[in-house]
Amino acid sequence: KCFLMSPQFTYGDECYGSHALFVVMAVAYSAVVLLGVVGNLALILVITRQRELHNVTNVLIANLSVSDLLMSLVCLPFTFIYTFMDHWVFGAVMCKLNSLVQCCSVSVSIFSLVLIAIERHQLILHPRGWRPSLNHACLGISLTWALAALTATPFLLFSRVTDAPLKQLPSVFQERYRGKVVCVEEWPSREIKLTYTTGMLVLQYITPLTFIFICYLKVRPERRVRKDARNKEERTGTKRINIMLFSIVVAFVVCWLPLNVFNAVIDWNHEVAMNCTHNLLFSLCHLTAMCSVCINPVFYGFLNHNFQRDLRAFRLCKIVSVRENEYDMVAMSTIHTDVSKMSLKNSNLAISDITSDSDCW
Repeated sequence: KCFLMSPQFTYGDECYGSHALFVVMAVAYSAVVLLGVVGNLALILVITRQRELHNVTNVLIANLSVSDLLMSLVCLPFTFIYTFMDHWVFGAVMCKLNSLVQCCSVSVSIFSLVLIAIERHQLILHPRGWRPSLNHACLGISLTWALAALTATPFLLFSRVTDAPLKQLPSVFQERYRGKVVCVEEWPSREIKLTYTTGMLVLQYITPLTFIFICYLKVRPERRVRKDARNKEERTGTKRINIMLFSIVVAFVVCWLPLNVFNAVIDWNHEVAMNCTHNLLFSLCHLTAMCSVCINPVFYGFLNHNFQRDLRAFRLCKIVSVRENEYDMVAMSTIHTDVSKMSLKNSNLAISDITSDSDCW
């Protein structure tokens, strides 16, 4: 289920959150946003710039990182601030955009994991049969974003800013919320909302994850490897990649389970939300789910020796490019001396050697 929720208002001074709790949650959210943005951006840059990494799995991984990056930039900060402020300050357009992006990003992430599972299944169990190509991967990505946008359309239609819930508060709170609004979902009926949210739970979580687990169980790395594997190193590499990708799926399941359970309970029995622990429980569940944006960089990136090597090569190419410009500037100012010419020639030779050894882009 998509997880933008309107804050539940409670009655009593004891329900106000503490300053210490706000600081702790702010630090935690900031750490997740920082790792999500930096990690996914680095992963995207390395995959797009290194041509030898342009294969089906890596393209799908990059697509997964794009959705996580979008989530980190658009969803995390706004939802955190909204939860603790209990009113919306970002305008009507952002109210619709925030819920749309959140739902769309979750769908793209899980559909990308499904496509990766299909690719691994075909690669290992049917190496001589049909295997998705880069064109198939690009087509799958396009369909993934289109389907994600389609399933998120109701949030675009029914999300709006209003002060109606605030006007229903007791008079003691009227002054505090005077002139303020909230971002809520106004559905035509409760039955339609329950049908949609339950359907999205099945579509975004239960069905795709069941399919993914079946695929990975059929390609258990400890029992099956490619029959045409040439040597032990290739078999070990296949096993390591499968374990890494399966770990990403398991981490995704663990991160999203609390929020999915929380949302399902609230949808079917919203009375349980009318207490002082609602915002705290939602924030903890939401923060746990948002940790999923860090899964890709951690498992695929920082625990992957090939990615670390490519990232170092990427940084080295940047340094070499800067030094090359510096040498060119020196040459222009000292070109009348034979010594400078020789120094420049040797320097350029050294740079070309580094460039060829590191496969720079």
